[in-house]
Amino acid sequence: QVQLVESGGGLVQAGGSLRLSCAASGIIFSIRAMSWYRQTPGKQRDLVARIHSGTDTTYADSVKGRFTISRDNAKNTVYLQMNSLKPEDTAVYYCHANVAISATQYESSYWGQGTQVTVSS
Repeated sequence: QVQLVESGGGLVQAGGSLRLSCAASGIIFSIRAMSWYRQTPGKQRDLVARIHSGTDTTYADSVKGRFTISRDNAKNTVYLQMNSLKPEDTAVYYCHANVAISATQYESSYWGQGTQVTVSS
């Protein structure tokens, strides 16, 4: 199967930066879209940023101009560079990928375990 492993979360002061990484491993034929979501207690999981197999990207309005998503297709890895962090960015950040394990299989949805990002004021 496929595993997504995130790293790079932590505690940072407001105005600081963090870089999240998410590496996909296992049986992988192709990965179409890779995304970052975030969730706070009692709230739904919201899309932060998405990058398709090319360079097309989508961002939540709240992070535009501060966060940058990128991917290394050779390493099946997606990154989220987070700058000018605000206390309201505090959340558990989850990696998501749509992965096909063969040329004849439909894509399946996979999630990472989540990494905590805490921004202090």
